[in-house]
Parts: sequence; C-alpha cells; structure tokens
Amino acid sequence: MSSPTGNTDEGAGHAPPGHAGLLIQEQFPDTIVSHILSASEHPHYNYQGFKPGKSTLAKGYRKSEGYRAFGVDTIFERDQAIIVRDGKRLYTDIFRPATSESDPVPAILPWSPYGKTGTGPQNYDFMAPFRAAIAKGRTSGYEKFEAPDPAEWSERGYAVINIDARGAGHSEGIIAHWGNQEAQDIWDVIDWLARRPWCNGSVVMAGNSWLAISQINFAARLSHPALKALAPWESYTDAYRHFVARGGRPHIAGFHKMISGGFAGPEGVENMVAMLPSHPLYDDYWEAKRIPVERIDNVPLYVLASYSSMLHTNGSFETFRKAKTTQKWLRVHPYQEWYDLYRPEISDELQRYFDRYAKGIDNGWERDIPSVRLSLLGFDTVSPAATVLERPEKEYPLARQQLTTFYLNAANRTLQTESPTEATSAQYEAHHLTASLDFRLFFPAETELAGPSLATLFLSTPDSNDMDVVVQIRKINSAGEPLAHLNYPCPVPDEKVPDVNVVKTLGPQGFLRASHAVSLDRSSSLSAVEPFYTHRIRRAIEPVGSIVRLEIPIWPIGMTFAAGEGIMLRVSGHDMCLPETEMCRLTEPEDENVGVHVLHAGGEYPSSLTIPVIPK
Repeated sequence: MSSPTGNTDEGAGHAPPGHAGLLIQEQFPDTIVSHILSASEHPHYNYQGFKPGKSTLAKGYRKSEGYRAFGVDTIFERDQAIIVRDGKRLYTDIFRPATSESDPVPAILPWSPYGKTGTGPQNYDFMAPFRAAIAKGRTSGYEKFEAPDPAEWSERGYAVINIDARGAGHSEGIIAHWGNQEAQDIWDVIDWLARRPWCNGSVVMAGNSWLAISQINFAARLSHPALKALAPWESYTDAYRHFVARGGRPHIAGFHKMISGGFAGPEGVENMVAMLPSHPLYDDYWEAKRIPVERIDNVPLYVLASYSSMLHTNGSFETFRKAKTTQKWLRVHPYQEWYDLYRPEISDELQRYFDRYAKGIDNGWERDIPSVRLSLLGFDTVSPAATVLERPEKEYPLARQQLTTFYLNAANRTLQTESPTEATSAQYEAHHLTASLDFRLFFPAETELAGPSLATLFLSTPDSNDMDVVVQIRKINSAGEPLAHLNYPCPVPDEKVPDVNVVKTLGPQGFLRASHAVSLDRSSSLSAVEPFYTHRIRRAIEPVGSIVRLEIPIWPIGMTFAAGEGIMLRVSGHDMCLPETEMCRLTEPEDENVGVHVLHAGGEYPSSLTIPVIPK
C-alpha cells in the first residue's frame, strides 16, 4: 500500500553536524524485514482513516461519554507530514492549546510505532486487567499508548506530538527497532518542531517502554539543542541481554509474538527477534542494537523504575547508574508503569520537571527533589510488612547495603549461614513448565532487601551438554508460602485477580545458559553480585555429566519483611515470571533443556545466594 501524501509540511532543517552512524541494513545485509498489514487491513487496528486537517476541540469537548473533557480550547492538527532527511514522510497528530498561536509552548514528543492517537491495537483495556486501575475518565481517548494525555497537557500549557514512527500507520519506511535510524528520525522531528511558530523552541520527551527506550537511544547517539529534558519511564538498554536472549537463551517468545502482531504499516518491520537464530551469540549486530547510555552526558534525565516489569527493571536502573549527565533523578515506584503514569500527583511532578527545563521556571526542582527515591514492596494485602513508598536516598545501589551470603542445603531445602559440611544433591525436571527446587530462609527480625543479588550454583546434567538455568527470589510468609504483590488496586479479592505479570509481581529472576559461562568478563562487572557475560563465546559441558559452577546475576530486588517472613530461592529450567497477558501464556517450555538438572550443595560444592540486606 502506498502512503498518502496529505498535507505535507516542509522537511526537517539541516542535518546535524555528525550522524548516528550506519543504518542497520547498511551494516548487516542479512537484516530480516517482515511483512505487516497496512493500518486499514489490520483486524485489530483502530483505523480512523487519513484526514489531514486542523480543527479546534473546544473547552469541555469529549471524544465520547465517559472520557476526560478538554479543559482548554485545543488545536488539533491531524495527519500532519514531516519529511525527514531521506525524504520519507512521518505522520503526526499535534494537540496544542489555542493560546499557543500567540503564546508559544514547549512540545512533548512521545515516540513509538504503536499508533499515534488511540489507533494501535495496544490499549489499557486489552493489555491489563481492570484497565490497570486507570479510570476511563482519567484519559481523553486521544492519548497515545503509554504516553501523556493531550487533554491534560494542553491544560498544563504544552503541545503533545502523537507521531507514528517510521513505518507505522501511514508513516513511510520500515519500522526500525531503535538504533541509528530511529535516532536520526527523532533528530529531524525535534528540529522541525522547534521551528514551529507555536513552539517556544523547547522539546521534551516522555513515556513508558518503547517510548522510554527511544529517548535514551536518541540521547546516547545524537543531541539537539532544542531537546531540553527526558523522562524515560521504564526502559531497557540491551536488546540481547534484556529482551531477546536473556542469559544467552531465547527469551519470552510469546511476548515477542504479541508485539509483532500489533504492528501495522505500509512497508514492513525490521524483525530483530528473528535475527537470533543466525546471531545466537552477542556480536556486532547486537552491539549495534545496544543503547550506550554511558554516552548520555548533556540532557536532564528523570528515570523511572519498578520491580513489576519482566522487561524494564534492570535497564531502568542501569540507565540511571551509567548515564554521565549530572542532572539525573531516579524514582522507583511500587506499581505497574501505566497506573503510575496517570497518577495525578505524578503528572504534577512531571510538569514541575518540564517547567524547570522547557520553560526555564526556577521552581526549586534541583533543590527539592532527591536524586533517588526508593520503593520497597511490602506485599501489603497478604503480609504485615508495609510497602516503602519513594523513600529519599542518596545513591543506588545503597552504599549502606550489606551483601550477605546464605548457602543452599539440598537435603532439607533451606538457606543457611554456613555451607553444609557434607555434599548432597537434588534434581528437577529441566524441560518443564512448573518443576523446580525451592530453598527457604526466614528472617528473625524486620528486614529490607534492596539491590542486585547473585546465585552461585553447582549443577550437572546427565542428559545433555548444556543447561538453561533460571533462578527466582520469592517472598514467603511465616508458613513458607510464596506471595504475590499487586501492582495496582483491583476491584476483586486477591484470589480472583488474573495471574498475569501486568497486575502481579512475583520476584526478580536471573537466567544463564551454562555454555555461556565461559564468557564471564569480571573486568566489566558492575559489582561483586553483577557478573557480566559478553555472550560472545560458548563452550559445551564436556564431558557430559560434569559439575559446573554458574554465577547467575539476579535483577534488582526491593522488598520488606516482617519478623518471621522470608524468601524462597527457586531454581528451575524455565522462566518463572507470570505471562504479560493471557495470550503470552506458554503451553510448552521455551527452554532447550533435556532430562534432569542435578543441583549440588555443601562440601566442595558451596552453592549459595548473596542478597543485599539494608540495615535499619
């Protein structure tokens, strides 16, 4: 399907002094591009036609009954074309207060290929039970998925730019998975926006997930003087290690299928996930996809992190830790990201941040906002421990943490302060959806855990020359039963809440394919409990049945415990996270295990778990 021409504005201004580098197809001729349906053909796309034009949504206007009303007269410029440097047209909807005709405002640019104004199949009704506790009247129906709402932000004195990224909707080209292509497109659009007469010359970016990844991808590769601030609210930084091949093994196939099935556009999508079979090890292709956040040094960052995402937790913390900009803030919240996005008090805070940098208002942001605010999950509805909500801290990980090691006892399935003198073993079915070995530890007093953890395990298998190993830390009650944390308020009893990751957090996980253990690079490890694997080489277990020592990093934990509660270390061959949605639920394990795994503990095999205990 050819893209419409529509109301084409002039293209972006001059190209930047440098550029982000070669595009992915230029670097890698084997790049896979998959066919996708057009927006008008996609069965789940909320196609609204192509109707370029300009209108005014009067104060009090509602899209339909139940939605949020616009609080000020708002100009709606629909299906506006922006021509980027290679001549492609990217189409956008622009919402701005009518007063911007004479009193220019900053522009908020949320960037993704998920549909520009309620058009994509991704939406809160479909993606989350109970609409992620976001009341319908909280949003206008004109919001881009995972982005600030235009009705709200027009009232706050900002324009919202709901763009279809390259290749999405009617935008021309092939959908790009971040990298240099997306960075160049963002540069061109920022440049175009900054020159609009209704814009005060300031552009900011905001949003969750892809909308957050696109921000740090841009800032790590390019810069533009009009970009004043970023709000990457939950992202990841490494497509291989966080998204496609966590631990060196294929990861979350059901989620990838769901996401790829939601794309619609005229030409196709770069299929990054499909590259794994031909690029199973971390190589130059995956390095081109990594986001070098350590290069971000010249733009303010308001980073959001939580423990609820199977995708974003580690990358969000990593962005804050590695970015070199001195103007950076981290807020760790105890919720699911979409629920948090629309909390009224958080919108107020985001406005204060943007006002400081996009409007130059001296509002005390730097003075009043702690560099780190840390939440810890109390599992309140099923535990006497209370959730810690955004407690001010000075750094992350916390300097006062005490890395404490407990040893596995395979005979009685406990974690203990000393390694057993006698070696014992236990086994589990390796290729199985539920089989595991569970080791429990109870805390005698109130306890807090905050930060990355490490499982050091001695394992063997008589049935294969490799193992996919997964570990998970669960909170348990005083009876030893594992608990789940609700990510947002639900209108039904806990036992009736669906078992999906959007609404329930179980606990952090770690993954490692045993053949990749040889790629351990201690010189690049961030800390003693964060071993770094290059994943550039692998070595099979030889001879078969040999006992191997595996150091498995576990993503950051944040939990509080009442006296008598504790943790359970669960060891298995499969991903133990709940599925993101029901359509992602596995019916067969996605690992490549065979037979059984045998865990050895005690004696010459001191299998252990090291956790970050925070002293009172």
